[in-house]
Amino acid sequence: MTSRTSSRTPQRAPTVQRIDIARELLLTPFGLDESHLARALAEIRTHQVDDADLYFQYTRSEGWSLEEGIVKTGSFSIDQGVGVRAVSGEKTAFAYSDDISEASLLDAARTVRSISAATQTGRARVAPKKIATSRSLYPGIDPIATLDSTAKVQLLEKVEQLARAKDPRVAQVMAGMASEYDVVLVARADGTLAADVRPLVRLSVTVIAEQGGRREVGSAGGGGRFGLAYFDDAQINQYVDEAVNAALVNLESRPAPAGEMTVVLGPGWPGVLFHEAVGHGLEGDFNRKGSSAFSGRIGQRVAAKGVTVLDDGTIADRRGSLNVDDEGHASQRNVLIEDGILKGYIQDSLNARLMGVAPTGNGRRESYAHIPMPRMTNTYMLGGDKDPQEIVASIKKGLYATNFGGGQVDITSGKFVFSASEAYWVENGKILYPVKGATIVGSGPESLKKISMIGNDMRLDSGVGTCGKEGQSVPVGVGQPTLRIDGLTVGGTA
Repeated sequence: MTSRTSSRTPQRAPTVQRIDIARELLLTPFGLDESHLARALAEIRTHQVDDADLYFQYTRSEGWSLEEGIVKTGSFSIDQGVGVRAVSGEKTAFAYSDDISEASLLDAARTVRSISAATQTGRARVAPKKIATSRSLYPGIDPIATLDSTAKVQLLEKVEQLARAKDPRVAQVMAGMASEYDVVLVARADGTLAADVRPLVRLSVTVIAEQGGRREVGSAGGGGRFGLAYFDDAQINQYVDEAVNAALVNLESRPAPAGEMTVVLGPGWPGVLFHEAVGHGLEGDFNRKGSSAFSGRIGQRVAAKGVTVLDDGTIADRRGSLNVDDEGHASQRNVLIEDGILKGYIQDSLNARLMGVAPTGNGRRESYAHIPMPRMTNTYMLGGDKDPQEIVASIKKGLYATNFGGGQVDITSGKFVFSASEAYWVENGKILYPVKGATIVGSGPESLKKISMIGNDMRLDSGVGTCGKEGQSVPVGVGQPTLRIDGLTVGGTA
């Protein structure tokens, strides 16, 4: 996959336009300009620091939710502020404020510079300004304004009506719509200035079906970096169909068998398993500290042949994509594992510097009140050459998991536990019945080696992923083709 903007010929005009928008929202109303940013960074650099940056952010968000046939809640919020960071060696000093002013900026700068001793040369020279290279992956719009309030309520009511009309067993429908307009401005100690204007929308549908006193849940939804017009009738129908079908399938489910068995994972969202079990283990901070199961293994075989894993922040309109990361670096398409061989890690500035490599466009933070760290964007495995039906037909006795709920992973060991929200028992290549309560247990590094068949149906998720790390949440994407993994442990209820 490629981005809309060639990395060899970056589009300057959109980059400058985004800086202008950020300046109008985050500097001008508070009597600030770029000279004040340069002065604050120079204050930090009067001490011996390796890096420093200012991160301004303006976020406007809105949410609507429907339950029991009516739109019960609506919310709207605006948040803005600035985070100031200094880095010396492995140490980071950080201060933030929701008061954007020259006084608070300079006060924060003087606070964080204390991480290191003062230099003997006096005031630091102001670095020459340079505009960061960037991409143009999504429209710089405010998605909240792309539908009026009446239309938003009607959209959620349509979800309710469609779901109930699908099947009389649908007992309850819940739907939610979220929109966010996020503008960031990054000023770095080396003079780099970068900005991004990030729209983000999401529609979620949850259905509860009831039959014979038994109640089961099905969910669906999606979104990305665009306006609310994306949720047209066809898209809404697709989400409703998926949610209702999942709930009805679960009504027919039986207890899941337990034991070691072949597991086939469906395409798209099941890639969340590898996001957790493998992706986190490829983040630079864990590998620099030697706490990842993949530490020190670049150039070695870590997966079966045919397994290629990428982290790609350059896919147009995707939830996990970024024009620039939260440190001002252009997003990249990073090959992490190629044909089973470990090629690299994803990096922010701090860990890249300490490991002697270049940043990969993966420095991310939840907000101005958080420090950046290496985080995934859109992480997925490339497809192979097998027909998905052939893969399912190859199962003698095993599990076919098409959707996942929550999970946990231990970064050091790579061990994971995931619950399948939709799965089927397969014998002699035939899908026999849906199962409930299947928990997949394994080791991320070991599972990579046990992949024996790779489908030709690679698909990204619908745009629902949120990744948590050290208390910070950021939007991400996942994806994979249909995969056969031999010898995983399934904890069941049978």
